[in-house]
Amino acid sequence: MYQLLTDSAVDLPYQLLADNNIKFVSMHVTIGSSEYTDDLEHHFNLTNFYQKISQGIMPSTTQINIGQFIEFFKPYVKANIPILYLGFSSGLSGTFNNAQQAKKMLVHAYPNAQIYLVDSLAACCGEGLMLLDAIYRQNSGMKIDELANWLINNRLHYRQWFTVDDLNYLYHGGRVSRTSAGSLLQIKPVMDVDTRGHLRPVKKVRSRRRSLEALAANTVKELENKYDPRILIATSADDKAARIVRNHIYKLVPNAQILLEHIGPTIASHTGLGCVAVFSFAKTKRQ
Repeated sequence: MYQLLTDSAVDLPYQLLADNNIKFVSMHVTIGSSEYTDDLEHHFNLTNFYQKISQGIMPSTTQINIGQFIEFFKPYVKANIPILYLGFSSGLSGTFNNAQQAKKMLVHAYPNAQIYLVDSLAACCGEGLMLLDAIYRQNSGMKIDELANWLINNRLHYRQWFTVDDLNYLYHGGRVSRTSAGSLLQIKPVMDVDTRGHLRPVKKVRSRRRSLEALAANTVKELENKYDPRILIATSADDKAARIVRNHIYKLVPNAQILLEHIGPTIASHTGLGCVAVFSFAKTKRQ
């Protein structure tokens, strides 16, 4: 047997990971003068965090460093347990590169170590949806090398559509350019994640409702399985908007399995409040 690992950018419930014996390493968030550990709401109070953002406080995040990864991986390496780490997009953070450096150091010290690293090229529940599929395939008997290859070969099928209320958070965090942020101030952007795991504006619409309708329409149009697809919808403090998107999808795909989740502090630090994102497995790869 092998161990599946991930990080807190996955934005799935803590208990879901615990129930499936998935271990994760935490990002850290600074807001005001305080630093917090993103532990998928196990102890972290997300409601209070959202309230601080609503007061105009701009948070920042710290990538997981090499030492943290060595500490995270080493117990499994020393116990001769193969590990597969599914990580936050390298297009959005230097975290995955640090995981790669940690692997090199551990393999040098423990030549028989079996460490598989998969760059999800995804964030939030895009990474989370990949993890759910990895859990299913591990439980179905897929070997660790086969699973790593499957995730790499299929990661561009995971589509991630989202909209935000304020692009200044993405600009402040270096996720979009000043040009993009400035040109989209007066409208509602529809955005996705490209083939390198970067965020990109795709469409400009004039109202919040139209942006939400576009998230639903784009998701359904690309679904590989239109009978009973699994779709994750995540939001940073706009549950009403998330339900609007869910209802639009249900109208088009009544048998869809839709889960509503919270956007955790790591991702919300860069989206601000009011982000709504939809994650699914598409019939074609991102272009």
